[in-house]
Amino acid sequence: MKRLDEITTVASIGGGPIGGGWAAHFLAKGLKVKCYLHDKSEHQQFVDIIETAWDSLIQLGLTEGASLKNMKISFDLAETLSEVDFVQESVPEVLNIKQQFYEKIDHLLDNNIVISSSTSGLLISDITVNCKTAYRAVVGHPFNPPYLLPLVEVVGSSKTKPQIIDWVKEFYTYFEKVPLVLNKEIPGFIATRLQEALWREALHMVKNNEATPEQIDLALINGPAPRMAHQGQCMAFHVACGAGGMATNLDQFGPALELPWTRLKAPQLDKSLRNKMVDGCNKMAKGQDFKTLADKRDKAIVAVLNALKQN
Repeated sequence: MKRLDEITTVASIGGGPIGGGWAAHFLAKGLKVKCYLHDKSEHQQFVDIIETAWDSLIQLGLTEGASLKNMKISFDLAETLSEVDFVQESVPEVLNIKQQFYEKIDHLLDNNIVISSSTSGLLISDITVNCKTAYRAVVGHPFNPPYLLPLVEVVGSSKTKPQIIDWVKEFYTYFEKVPLVLNKEIPGFIATRLQEALWREALHMVKNNEATPEQIDLALINGPAPRMAHQGQCMAFHVACGAGGMATNLDQFGPALELPWTRLKAPQLDKSLRNKMVDGCNKMAKGQDFKTLADKRDKAIVAVLNALKQN
């Protein structure tokens, strides 16, 4: 594996928001990025993702030499994987599609090149079951949008060489992400599981007519969300109860954990619940298209990130 300061070219595989988001991030860090799209019909959407991301990345500050001219889009996988120093894979979140892709890398990608999967919950040991070079494969799960949110959850399989994990952690850190290396493989990793718990509760409240999607988002935006930009759940509760910290919190509010507040089991996603969620979100969107909504989201995240830097 190359030294980090010798890395010049990476590959981003996949034409969706994650693949495009990764490409934009690496471009902003001054790298050359070879982008693979499965179909020519993905081209315009992919370009839109990059252009939307670039506006925000300019506000955050580009690395010297960063340019959209450093991007090359290809529909030839073999060409994309040639002469690269790192690969970020973001193909569809379907296990057999990922398995088929990782079979191909045995023949198309130099054996000393690390490949990192953006999967949001699949195990890398399952993804690489038919891959003969599983020793250099890891999970590098970002949070959406990858060009703004710093977190990358890094997970290896039992076949992943320990030095690969160490190198990947250093790689993401060098290119200004915040890697979180998990102790072992677990479905859904850490951040996704926490997010899914919140998501299940929201779906239950909508299903039971206890809250609308708008009320749920209003509660989060004006309640826990601003605090969580600085403190996570554990530290927020540690500070919430004064000098006694988490000990006071657990002693005072621990009994409430036995109250029937939560319904962590996923509700049945029937047509009625689906329509409530879709109608509620469409109401909040007020006719705005994806590009407009993503642009507003990105501007808000940039403002938060810049404010945290000042703090």
